[in-house]
Amino acid sequence: MESYIYIKEARFHAYHGVLPQEQTVGQDFLVSIRCGVDISMAMEHDMLEVALDYGVLYRLIEHEMSITSQLVEHVAGRIARQVFITFPHVQSIDLTITKLNPPIGGDCEGAGVEVHLTKDKTQ
Repeated sequence: MESYIYIKEARFHAYHGVLPQEQTVGQDFLVSIRCGVDISMAMEHDMLEVALDYGVLYRLIEHEMSITSQLVEHVAGRIARQVFITFPHVQSIDLTITKLNPPIGGDCEGAGVEVHLTKDKTQ
């Protein structure tokens, strides 16, 4: 069985970007994450202790989004590292960070980064 816990399009106002104005004024970002995790115990036992708590997952993302970075790729790396550390049973992460108003000189719905990461089985 494959199973996932996810948060879809959480909105954050953050100060990521290379341009000085991006780090001063900030802008809105959408973050979506899907964690590959065995949920069979939660399917059998109605207890938060056997599940991945997506409230904790949200707060982890919120914290990493509050740390200013030039690159959203760097933010994605920090979020992924913290998810694997905080939730050792997570086996994979699909993560998207979208900057809603990127300074690219054109009209688009957003720009950003999307990564798929799997846990190193040697750890």
